[in-house]
Amino acid sequence: MTAPARNPRSHRARHGAPRRPRWGLRITSLAALAVLGAGGLGHAVVSGIDSRIDRVDAFRGLVDRPPETRQGMNVLLVGTDGRERISPALRDRYHLGGAPCHCTDTLMLVHLSADRDRATVVSLPRDTYTMIPEHTDEAGRDRPAHPQKLNAAYAEGGPSLTVRTVEQLTGVHVDHYLEVDFASFMRTVDVLGGVRVCSAKPLRDRYSGLDLPAGPSELDGGRALQYVRSRHLDGAADLGRMQRQQRFLASLLHQATSSGVLLNPVKFQEVSATLLGSVRADRGFGGDELVGLGRAMRNLTPSSTEFVSVPVGVADFPVPHIGSTVKWDEAAAGKLFQALRDDQPLTERNRRAHDAKAPRRLVGPPVPVEVAPGKVRVQVYNGSRRPGLARTTDLDLRATGFSTTGVPADARVPVPPRRTVISYDPRWDRSVRSLAAALPGAELRPVARQGPLMKVTLGLDFKGVRAVRVFAPVPKRQGAAAVTGDQVICPEGAGV
Repeated sequence: MTAPARNPRSHRARHGAPRRPRWGLRITSLAALAVLGAGGLGHAVVSGIDSRIDRVDAFRGLVDRPPETRQGMNVLLVGTDGRERISPALRDRYHLGGAPCHCTDTLMLVHLSADRDRATVVSLPRDTYTMIPEHTDEAGRDRPAHPQKLNAAYAEGGPSLTVRTVEQLTGVHVDHYLEVDFASFMRTVDVLGGVRVCSAKPLRDRYSGLDLPAGPSELDGGRALQYVRSRHLDGAADLGRMQRQQRFLASLLHQATSSGVLLNPVKFQEVSATLLGSVRADRGFGGDELVGLGRAMRNLTPSSTEFVSVPVGVADFPVPHIGSTVKWDEAAAGKLFQALRDDQPLTERNRRAHDAKAPRRLVGPPVPVEVAPGKVRVQVYNGSRRPGLARTTDLDLRATGFSTTGVPADARVPVPPRRTVISYDPRWDRSVRSLAAALPGAELRPVARQGPLMKVTLGLDFKGVRAVRVFAPVPKRQGAAAVTGDQVICPEGAGV
């Protein structure tokens, strides 16, 4: 359990070498598979899914991990360079020369809400400056912690070191790991019948070969690959590319869910067969989990799918012997990942939808608070003598996000107190303000050395729990603005 917030005051030369064309969104194919597994086809179509997915022990040897998320599920989606699966003719046609790097090219954290009605996709810049944790490499050598780019974790220690590095960076517990190379990317797009994207201006990149006019374009697999890997279109480089990847993923999911593929067993099998040969997943992510994830994602709409890149403080942060790296805005990134841990939406539209579903017993509209209720531990006592009040209050506090003990009790008081009292340790005076917002009118009573647990004694004045939500706007720094899928896909009726 996370303690309540106190009141503070190798991949050798590649990471420092000149940049060259790199590959984009490998994980789009995998996201499509999760969606496609959702149709009423279920296990009859994917009965052999467990035997066909390559397994990887992504959580081997992990220690000191972030606490498991109480609400929702977090999946680390990793795209690796797999161009050796592409024929020489197609490599030449789509500018895919060079040897594969056997490294991660795309990393995304996907949070699926507890109600499975919202997905948040967070792009992690591959050139992120980070400390690779100490580890033992494949040759059996002990390597101390050292600075490096995020994508070096895979080159040095594979999936498990990648998970460990991402968890250390974000503080988010990774529940599942999914990896796919880009060899199946083009075939998947083609099986879906192409994907439509829109651009406000012409897009031309001589490195990737991309050449698109302004307006909407229908992309086949090869042109889609050029679109998601292009990074020489403007000065935004990788950060701009991540935004294009997000637009493409939103469009692909929209295409998969609106084209009828989910209801066509032949088409479904064709797409799934294309994907399964290149997917690697952790040992705990089997066919049941993948199909269940797909069924959940079927309920998503473009407006309920959020896309955001990690807020960037310095886009070109030089590091000796490593080269140019991306340094995060730590304060803004911290708020972003806290929202993921608390299962909170990032966009105002989804916040309103989330707040509208608060339990009816909660009083009034949600109140913004600074410290997330999930970080506040609460023990409820009934001093009012009203039967069952402590139990319902405990449930209501938990419903609005507080970490209650789940074992309410009767207060040992000679007479029922008139006012509800919150006793708290002064060291956690920021946390108690979140609890006080949920219990309007309660008296705050500081108790030295009480510890992080807040104690609520319900009095005769108690009228109910008020919903709260974290007020943690993400500053509009580079790559930080969250958008929903319907804001980035082509508008309905747009011609090609």
